[in-house]
Amino acid sequence: MFNNAQEFFNTLPLIIMGGGIVISLLIEIYSDKNKVILPWFTALLFLAVGLHSLFYTNDVSIVMQNMLATGGNVNIFYAIFTLGAAVVTLISIDYIKKYDMYFGEYYLILQTSVLGMMLMAAAKDLFVIFLGLELMSISFYILAGMNRKRAKANEASLKYFLLGSFATGFIVYGIALIYGSAHTTSIDFITTNFAGLTSNLLFVAGVLLFLIGFSFKIAAFPFHMWVPDVYEGSSTTVAALFSTGGKSAAFSAIIASLFALFNGPSGNVFTPYFAVISVLSMFYGSIVAIAQVNIKRMLAYSSISHAGYLIIGLAAGNHDAIAGVMFYLGAYTFMNLGAFGIVSLVEGKNETNLDINSYAGLASKKPFLAALLSILMFSLAGVPPFAGFFGKYYIFIAAIESKLTWLAILGVISSAISAYFYIRIVVLMYFKPATNDFQIETSNSAMLGIITSVIIVILLGIFPGSFLDLITRFI
Repeated sequence: MFNNAQEFFNTLPLIIMGGGIVISLLIEIYSDKNKVILPWFTALLFLAVGLHSLFYTNDVSIVMQNMLATGGNVNIFYAIFTLGAAVVTLISIDYIKKYDMYFGEYYLILQTSVLGMMLMAAAKDLFVIFLGLELMSISFYILAGMNRKRAKANEASLKYFLLGSFATGFIVYGIALIYGSAHTTSIDFITTNFAGLTSNLLFVAGVLLFLIGFSFKIAAFPFHMWVPDVYEGSSTTVAALFSTGGKSAAFSAIIASLFALFNGPSGNVFTPYFAVISVLSMFYGSIVAIAQVNIKRMLAYSSISHAGYLIIGLAAGNHDAIAGVMFYLGAYTFMNLGAFGIVSLVEGKNETNLDINSYAGLASKKPFLAALLSILMFSLAGVPPFAGFFGKYYIFIAAIESKLTWLAILGVISSAISAYFYIRIVVLMYFKPATNDFQIETSNSAMLGIITSVIIVILLGIFPGSFLDLITRFI
């Protein structure tokens, strides 16, 4: 399994995460103080795995009989998943008490979903991608309905399960066709022989089905139908995980499995598919988000438009584009987590204060919270000098390099449209009087997660080159 101690050390992020799940289970079963211990243990577990992954990005290897990759961009994805999940844990601690929905398995399933994401990013075999996808997806279906006292949560869980299972069918059928034409599920073999395999119609059909299945997971149009209802029905903290970790994991799987697309002219075969769903996702998400009055639904539609921007990078199909996609995923994760974290604080019991108009006059009630939300909204809108601007900039530049200037121009137009519904929140907070008089509950743990997210967004905006250099070293 491991040829030497170094290979064992390289797989430590997965081993630590797996061990952490077992320890969490024992804490839940045997400790009387599990309600206090488990959330902080979970946050520290994610932090430990994330920092370890970042510090050892240079330890690149392939282990477990060529089934898993370690180091390099795999570790960068690990860091995005785990540090993002640590923020989700922090904003969940008081939120789940607010709804009286503390279940120890909440943190266990959160950890399991992240382990699934990590397997998808590290996969060197299509079956490992499928294993990681199922581990993540089943965890997500449970998390969506975790607040089982609410009818909307049960509806969200069932809807997500039914549509998610249908999409998984596309992926499985795609893998079957790829195996039938390539006679292997090894990603390295498929990458090496990609140019020759694309002459086989069965292989192209398999890859297309594979991509359609993952288009559902990244919430791209027209496979987005589950997003608004699931985000609205799920707990706010869980919706934060779906919109960030789930999307990042799906992109990591596409990049890992179809790396040959970004290594030569063969990528042109699928550029039309990527370009079409990119344009549809950007404009559909941006235009429909304007009409939303519920802030969770607005963020749901905005996540569809962001999927469109990210898919521009896949359409461009060059190394700069993949670096841009990874940078954008890192920035988007913390922008969205911070925004959902603030929504979870403002949200009252029984789902009150979720209307966008509830944010009117927030600057006079909670000036610091309003300032943090303003930074996040500006970053999501792509306003410099925040991380969101550079994420879009790198992707648009890569598209121009690939002679897809028209796609970059449409991306800029879509960004201009989306600026309206982001900046509308800022205008409401600072220039409109409060319409509802309600108390915002304080949560030190949630504020820690939100402030951490905002700091990362600002740092990625001020020093974008440092993170991009780290990524490009391994592409």
